[in-house]
Amino acid sequence: MTEDVLDRLVRLFVFEHTADTGRVPSLPEVSSGLGHPQDAVEASLRRLAAGRVIVLAPGTTNIWMANPFSAVPTDFRVEAQGRTYFGNCIWDGLGVPAILNVDGTLHTHCPDCGEPLSLTVRDRRLGDTPGVIHFGVPAAHWWDNIGFT
Repeated sequence: MTEDVLDRLVRLFVFEHTADTGRVPSLPEVSSGLGHPQDAVEASLRRLAAGRVIVLAPGTTNIWMANPFSAVPTDFRVEAQGRTYFGNCIWDGLGVPAILNVDGTLHTHCPDCGEPLSLTVRDRRLGDTPGVIHFGVPAAHWWDNIGFT
């Protein structure tokens, strides 16, 4: 099997598992789920991270982000399909219902005053929610430090 084929299988497994469970899989789960040796899957995860398909936690092969999904709880909790997902930021939080092609609600808070905010996506459109979405870093610079952005 070529690296490209394995990378495609790993990528699909990661995103399908996350969509189905609300949880980003670990390296052993990907390896077991695909029936491929862990070292080959680890190399694939590193290639996918180098290609900015996923983000690995610093110094590990643990998937930290499979955008728009976060592997760790964040302030951008999304309720969709009867599951809870986490986005890495408000942009990714809104991306969860989009990638799943379902309705959903993003729960977060105002970074200025701390008031709770809920943004609803219905029929692939943002609901009539008053407010402003602010991006502190221009999109062209998100990958300068994706863990901070």
